[in-house]
Amino acid sequence: MSFFHKLFGIFSTDIGIDLGTANTLVYLKDHGVVLREPSIVAVKAGTTQVLAVGEEAKRMLGRTPGNITAIRPLKDGVIADFEITEAMLRHFITKAHGTRRLIRPRVVIAVPSGITEVEKRAVKDSALHAGAREVYLIEEPMAAAIGVGLPVTDPAANMIVDIGGGTTEVAIISLAGIVFSRSVRVAGDELDEAIVNYIKRSYNILIGERTAEDIKLQIGSAFPLEKELVMNVKGRDLVAGLPKTVSITSQEIREALLEPISTIVDAVRITLERCPPELSADLVDHGVVLAGGGALLRGLDQLIAQETGLPVHIAEDPLSAVVEGTGRALQEIEFLRVVAAQDRART
Repeated sequence: MSFFHKLFGIFSTDIGIDLGTANTLVYLKDHGVVLREPSIVAVKAGTTQVLAVGEEAKRMLGRTPGNITAIRPLKDGVIADFEITEAMLRHFITKAHGTRRLIRPRVVIAVPSGITEVEKRAVKDSALHAGAREVYLIEEPMAAAIGVGLPVTDPAANMIVDIGGGTTEVAIISLAGIVFSRSVRVAGDELDEAIVNYIKRSYNILIGERTAEDIKLQIGSAFPLEKELVMNVKGRDLVAGLPKTVSITSQEIREALLEPISTIVDAVRITLERCPPELSADLVDHGVVLAGGGALLRGLDQLIAQETGLPVHIAEDPLSAVVEGTGRALQEIEFLRVVAAQDRART
């Protein structure tokens, strides 16, 4: 390592970023997770002029006057709007890095395992333009596995299922590499969308995505509950055009979520089918670890356990698993280079 690289290391603070479709989390080296905000940007309509980012922009979602548009610049885990993503990243990097602007930070960003080389380049360029000195990419399932403390460098199989906002990542990891992974663009957003569509179809009532998310968190489930739940839901009657309240049960929401949840379970099953027999034996002992916000859906662990016959564990802090992994990877830049080499070998 050159003298200048060592000097940069002293004066800059490295950053790990979980750039999610729904939320962005930032890890500051030696400080832990310092920022957790929605991946939303409010812009002036018809322009790229940024008015608010993160939590402030989320409060505007679905409530903005005509001259303000609240948008999510990432779709299904990848950049849908390059310019707005760059503005959002700059805001988060500046907020996390504070006044330490003498040297630009080195940044590790978690990306979905299924993204293309073009999409990877877009993420790197956005971060560089937003103020990063160097950018390293790490695949989300690898970051999640490191974040939950799985022994990823051991010659034994570890399986991680990371259910985020835009993608579900399923991977079998051994010897610091991904043996097999499957990325499906079905996750938290699709669960919310399924709830919106069910209530529209069954009750002729239109609800917003924030209301759908509240329903999912309060009464959503993937497996029958010991005591089923009920919730009053407010929306707009599509016939009368007036506000209306209806009572929804957890059984109904389970029915609404059936299709996207089946897609997630199928991804787990396909990954297990592709697992080499030597590693399959390890999974019987180690089981499957669930991470990401989707891991918090009631009964999902029970459903996957029933469908696969394997023990299923929920990460201690599923929402922070990926960003914690990027943070730990910051301590081991050489490890990141090994992982990057493994990825190139796979592609």
